[in-house]
Amino acid sequence: MAVKILIVEDHLDSRELLVLQLQFLGYEVIAATTAEEGIEKAKAQLPELVLMDLGLPGMNGIEATHRIKQDPRTAHIPVIAHTVWNEEEFRTKGTQAGIAEFLVKPTPPYRFQTTIEKHLRARAN
Repeated sequence: MAVKILIVEDHLDSRELLVLQLQFLGYEVIAATTAEEGIEKAKAQLPELVLMDLGLPGMNGIEATHRIKQDPRTAHIPVIAHTVWNEEEFRTKGTQAGIAEFLVKPTPPYRFQTTIEKHLRARAN
């Protein structure tokens, strides 16, 4: 059974590229276009990792991460921010909400893959 990764990304092109990258690496991919949908899919499907855009319409990815981390069913799931928001203020708020690491778009493929693998290994141990 493949490892499940949830992508929460509102931009179609970015979402499709991430889905293709992750499927190529052998992961099962679940996709959501809003924070609310991402929270619901995290609760329903319990992925091994969440890749969260921060600049989502309505509720942002920091608040969505906070809600995922507050729920006992999903609190253990690592959340990686994949975002253009690179300012220290967002990193501080995101870390406080429970984001494990930040990947700034555009992310080199090697860094993307090694970051995901690192957090999946840490979760397995």
